[in-house]
Formats: sequence, C-alpha cells, structure tokens
Amino acid sequence: MVAGMWIRSTMTYRASFALTVFTSFCVTFFDFVVILLMFGQVEGLGGFSFAEVALLYGLTGTSFGIADLTMGSLQRMGRRVRDGSLDTFLMRPAPLLAQVAADKFALRRFGRVAQGLMVLVWALVLLDVEWTPVKAALLPVTLVCGAVIFAAVMVLGASALFLMQDAAEVTNSFTYGGNTLLQYPPTIFAQELVRGVVYVVPLAFVNWLPALHLLGRPAPAGVPDAAAFASPLVAAVCCAVAGLAWRAGVRSYRSTGS
Repeated sequence: MVAGMWIRSTMTYRASFALTVFTSFCVTFFDFVVILLMFGQVEGLGGFSFAEVALLYGLTGTSFGIADLTMGSLQRMGRRVRDGSLDTFLMRPAPLLAQVAADKFALRRFGRVAQGLMVLVWALVLLDVEWTPVKAALLPVTLVCGAVIFAAVMVLGASALFLMQDAAEVTNSFTYGGNTLLQYPPTIFAQELVRGVVYVVPLAFVNWLPALHLLGRPAPAGVPDAAAFASPLVAAVCCAVAGLAWRAGVRSYRSTGS
C-alpha cells in the first residue's frame, strides 16, 4: 500500500516520471559505454569476448536493478535512526522492513532494470550458447537469486546503520561496488579477491559462477563446478543472515532520546 501510494504520486506527473526513468537509463548505460570503448581497442578482456562480458554485465545489472528497485530506500536508514523518524514506522502495525523499503518508493529505478535487460538480451543474441534444459532454467534462476543476494546485502548494510548512522557509503561499497566488480570477468582479478566474493561475501553467485557454466567455461581455481547451481542455497543463507542482523539492529534501536 505504501509503495502504491508513492507510485500514484509519481504518475501524477507523467512527463517528469518519463524523463527521470530515461535519465536513470542513460546514467547506468554509461557504465556499459566504458566497456564498448574498451573493446574498441582490444579484442578480449581476460580471455573473454565482448559478448561474454556483455552477458556478465546484463546478468548483474538486471539483478542489481531489481534489488535496488525494491530495497534501494534502505540506504536512508542511517538518517532515519539519527533524526528519530524511524519511530513513526515502529508505531504502525506492519513489518518494519517492508515499511522502510516501500517508503519513498522510486519507480524511476526501473530504468536500471530495463537497461540491464536490454544488454542481457543483446548478449544472448550475440553468443552462440549450446542451450540445454538445465542452462535454460539456470538463466532466470540466476536473475532471481542474484536480486535476492543483492537485496540481502542491502538489508545487512541497513542493519549496520543502526549502530553506524554515517556509514552508508561503506555499505554501498558492497552493493554498488559489487555490481561494478561483477561486470568484468573474474580472470582479470587476483585469486584472493575471487575467493573473497565466493566464500566471504558471496557475490560471485550473482553472475560469475552461473555465467561460466552457461558459457562452458571452468569455474575459478579452487571452486567446484557444482557451485554454478548453488545460487538458490546461497540466496537462502544470505536472507537468513540478513534477517538475524536486521532483528539485532532493531533490538538495539533506542530512538533519539528527545
């Protein structure tokens, strides 16, 4: 209901809404322009062709766009804790997380989702993938699980803001920064970093590991090939951890004291 209220408010000014969606689309597209310019000078990047890198970009861009659309408002949590406006949400008979995520719901963020989907479809057209029933099912599962993993990381970041109200940029480094990291092939990064996004902050399950299976490439050294199918399990674990962190953050909240 809260999200619907903000959508109706946004659609009151349809021309403004169309302009903001188009602006969001263009701003995010500049990230892909960098890749286009890069491949204007080289034929491959870390052993990956342009179409393969576009697949990585499309998968993570779409997943992150969905998570940002639904959970993007959580980055204001630090401000709400600092000024005490979170008290208003606590008084309502509805889940706190749902209220905070829906407040100031920005439908303009759909431009990021549309841009990611456009690049993903383009990459699938360019690639010569040997499709099997397993690969066909893996693609939508990867998109959904990637969005859930990003959303869980956003909830974890919002939970930390209960204690560190001014640390929004630190939490954004794992969300926006992770999205940028995953746009490029894992072969150009140090093995320690690759292991970190597999075993510590499991962002590799958003696109790297499933995409390697789709492309018929081996998993990174030390990572089993079966990890390509572990995204649903990883997403469930991330949600459980995020839920525990959120509950701990809410219990630690003491209002502003005024």
